[in-house]
Amino acid sequence: MATTTWAIDPTHSEVQFKIKHLVISTVTGSFKKFEGQAVTENDSFENAQVTFALDVNSIDTNQEQRDEHLRNNDFFDAATYPQITFTSTSLTKTGDDEYKLAGNMTIKDVTKPVTLDVEFGGVATDFYGNEKAGFEISGKINRKEFGLTFHAVTEAGSIVLGDDVKLSASVQLIKQKEEVAA
Repeated sequence: MATTTWAIDPTHSEVQFKIKHLVISTVTGSFKKFEGQAVTENDSFENAQVTFALDVNSIDTNQEQRDEHLRNNDFFDAATYPQITFTSTSLTKTGDDEYKLAGNMTIKDVTKPVTLDVEFGGVATDFYGNEKAGFEISGKINRKEFGLTFHAVTEAGSIVLGDDVKLSASVQLIKQKEEVAA
């Protein structure tokens, strides 16, 4: 059976998150360094095996003091747990260009099942002859379920951070060489 490996093109991909701050507004952040791949049977993405890893130290919320706080023990403890990982258990087609991506996400030392929505944008060939595939991925996790339990209340009684974190990624994959299993 022929398999095809598609690797993330980091220069044409981005990973973002959003979380409520003071319950009245949203803070958006991103991870600047990440890697991943999808291994498919032939060229169909259905049932692809997807792996993904984020470099926690690359977190960027456009505010250095907040980023340092997120890297420390109150949140991600990046010194001990430098990566957030995802390994798929299934990728199921649910519509013409829509999929459900189920898998196990690990943040710190906590692994939980997560299901993400995936929209397939199509396949195109770039100026250099590379075949590429585009995807929009979105979902939501509860940060406390992953051990991100930092909690603070303002003097006036407002909760500083919401529990739900919205995830979104715009990913472009580059088709690698085809391999034939023995």
